[in-house]
Amino acid sequence: MTDITGSAELRAVKAPTHREVRKGEVRKHIITLTVRNELGVLARIATLIAGKGYNIEDLSVGETHEKGISRMTLEVIGDDVVIDQVVKQLRKLIDTLKVKDLTDVPHVERELALVKVYTATPRARDEVLRLVEIFRAKVVDVSPETYTVEITGAEDKVNAFVELVRPFGIKEMARTGKVAMKRESTAQEED
Repeated sequence: MTDITGSAELRAVKAPTHREVRKGEVRKHIITLTVRNELGVLARIATLIAGKGYNIEDLSVGETHEKGISRMTLEVIGDDVVIDQVVKQLRKLIDTLKVKDLTDVPHVERELALVKVYTATPRARDEVLRLVEIFRAKVVDVSPETYTVEITGAEDKVNAFVELVRPFGIKEMARTGKVAMKRESTAQEED
């Protein structure tokens, strides 16, 4: 803009500091994919999700009963509308065979954790074994100072076990990502 004297007037326009979230609920989404077990598939999926400004919070990948086919389970926290777009774009990827958002569908999800807990005293060993029994976990390795416990179940169950053994001291822990499947009663209705 110029004023009467011919000098230019400058206005600063403030750029938005963050991406505007579209209408929809921001929540955890569980997405399953059946893909060809090919080089670069995971990288393309991760790039697509990152391109929308989201992070993969949880990831599990493994071969299925069919040779050359893998199943992925992703957990992404995001806006419903944008995640719906992500699912549609994932379906268009060349090595993607099937994509489902299980968030609102009855499904079963499980994860596995290996927790190495300090058990140097007889009392600690007894207490940890009691917790292992209550949580239907299993001791898979024993040393003079530690028990390594395998626990499988829903995220809440694994988290509860970890919190209860934390006072004994956790030397090391490894957790898988979730694996999920649609419940059979609804699987037949939608497939």
